[in-house]
Amino acid sequence: MKKLIALFAVTTLASTAAMAGVALSGSASVSYDDNGTSASATSYDADISAVGTNGGTTVTIGMDVNGANAAITGADLATKIGPVTIAADMFDEVSLDASTVSGGQRTETTDTSVTVSLDVPVGDMTIGLDNSGNVVLSGTFSGVTVSHTVGDTTTTTASAAIAGIDMSVTNKAGATTWTLDTTVSDVDLTLTSAQKITAAFGLAGNTLTVTRVPAVAAHTGTVADNDWDTTAVASYSTAAISRDLTSGATLTATYSTLDDSLTLKAAVTF
Repeated sequence: MKKLIALFAVTTLASTAAMAGVALSGSASVSYDDNGTSASATSYDADISAVGTNGGTTVTIGMDVNGANAAITGADLATKIGPVTIAADMFDEVSLDASTVSGGQRTETTDTSVTVSLDVPVGDMTIGLDNSGNVVLSGTFSGVTVSHTVGDTTTTTASAAIAGIDMSVTNKAGATTWTLDTTVSDVDLTLTSAQKITAAFGLAGNTLTVTRVPAVAAHTGTVADNDWDTTAVASYSTAAISRDLTSGATLTATYSTLDDSLTLKAAVTF
C-alpha cells in the first residue's frame, strides 16, 4: 500500500511539472433572444484555449466545446531566432460561407500559413521584411507612432494621443479610415470613419454601452472576388447594460432597434 501511495505521489508531481508551461483559459455563455416579433431562441457557447510556452516559443490551441463534438478552432506557433520571427498558422478553418446573402466566401480556401519576418532596428525606426516580400517601416516620432508597409498593397498607419483624444489613421491602397477615442464627463466615446459611434457609461462591472451601427449597402458578389451577395441593412442602435455578479458571471441585457429585440446573456470567463 505504501508503495502504491508513493507511486501515486510521484505520478501526480510528474503531471504537475508537465503542466507548468501550459496555461488554460476559457469562456462560456448562454443567451436568450426574444427576437422581437419572431420566435424566441436560446444559444450557447463554450470555448477553451491552451497556451504552451517553452522559452521563447509559444503554441496556442483553441477549441469550441459546446457542440455535439469538440472542434479545434485554431492552432498557432510563434518563435524567434535572433532578429527573425516565425509565425505558423497550422489550422485550416472552414472559410466557405453557407449563407449566400452575407457577403462571405463562396468557395473554400486554404488558410494555413507560415510567416517569416526580419526586424532590424535603425535609430528610432525598425525595418521589417516578411515572407510575402513586404517591407515594414515602423517607429515613434514626437509622440506619433507610424507604420508604413510597402508591398502589393501599400499601407500607412499613424496613431497618437493629443489633448485627451486617441487618434488612429490608416491609408490602405489609397482608401483612408480613422478612429477617434476620448472620454467626456466619464463617458467613453468612440467614432470611426464608417460612421459607427459608441458611448460607454458607468464604472467597471456596471456599464451601459450605446452603439449606433451604420447602414450596410447592398453588394453583388462575383466569382472573381470569391464573395456572395450582401443584402442591404438599415442603420440601427443598440443599448447594452452589463453587470458583474457576485457569482463571478456577467449578465448583459441588449436591446436592438434593428428588430426590436431584447437579448439576455450570462457569461463567465476563467
